[in-house]
Amino acid sequence: MSDFPTLSVLDLVPVRHDQSTGDALAATLALARVADEQGYRRYWVAEHHNMPAVAATNPPVLIAMIAGATRHVRVGSGGVMLPNHAPLVVAEQFALLEAAFPGRIDLGIGRAPGTDPVTGWALRHGAGGVTDEAVSRFPEYVENVLAMMDADGVGLAVQGRTHVLRATPVATSVPQIWLLGSSDYSARLAAEKGMPYVFAHHFSGSGTAEALELYRATFRPSPELAEPRTFLTVNASVAADADEARRRSLPQLLMMLALRTGQPLGPQLSVEEAEKVELAEPQRDLVEKMAGRWVVGGAEEARAQVAVLAATYGVDEVMVNPVAGASVGTEPANSPAREETLRLLAG
Repeated sequence: MSDFPTLSVLDLVPVRHDQSTGDALAATLALARVADEQGYRRYWVAEHHNMPAVAATNPPVLIAMIAGATRHVRVGSGGVMLPNHAPLVVAEQFALLEAAFPGRIDLGIGRAPGTDPVTGWALRHGAGGVTDEAVSRFPEYVENVLAMMDADGVGLAVQGRTHVLRATPVATSVPQIWLLGSSDYSARLAAEKGMPYVFAHHFSGSGTAEALELYRATFRPSPELAEPRTFLTVNASVAADADEARRRSLPQLLMMLALRTGQPLGPQLSVEEAEKVELAEPQRDLVEKMAGRWVVGGAEEARAQVAVLAATYGVDEVMVNPVAGASVGTEPANSPAREETLRLLAG
């Protein structure tokens, strides 16, 4: 397809029941190399905390590892949950990453805590935790990050004197900064500030069209961005045939089912273990509804689904979260089904 959208990758660094954290990281680095070789535009990692099946706890550390292991793909956060962190710390981290890998770093910023309230409290050593105040100050925090990474820094008034604050001593470029969201809040804020925006279609699956339309309709040009810029994310499992792709999607579907219904979470099951799980009819209905919003199928069918998604929402880039699970006996440091998903989608 000549008008096939540009592809990117979202990685939560999943941890299977047979993997250590080190194994999961090794599998992610191998997956990133595949994305790099196959011409994917971006490789973003998430921020989640205290989850038994997700090793993406610290995006800046992961970005440094992945950027160092690849050559071309842009590497970024999808995203840094800003209420968890002091804006200066985020600005410093990403200014250093941009200095080390100029022109290859994206800073995607989110407003959600990405964890439970207790873990959110612990992230700040109990200093207020992720409170409603921190979330309400999100627009201010975004402005702070933007200003601190500028080469000229930002003037901070303390005791009647202005002190210049810079994220790094001599910046020659800044990361590309995106706002992320799964509601209309970040769409409005991104439009107001003239920033690029990404809707978490892979997680929400509803409200995508409304959020993107709101963003485009209310966008105000900025010095950094003259026109709205956006793409969307989607979960994907692609295999040699549709039946195998559906089998491989089962472990992640069961994980999402547990998350949506408040059930205990554990490491990701193998495909064979997932096939043995018996679900009540309401659970099956929910699983089928979720799967209906994913890209699942053989190569030709899956690429057609991606093209339809891009056309439906008017985007020229689609970021896929490769969710294909592993079979029993898979080498712990590898994720061959996820790698195959990327290769088949790339065509």
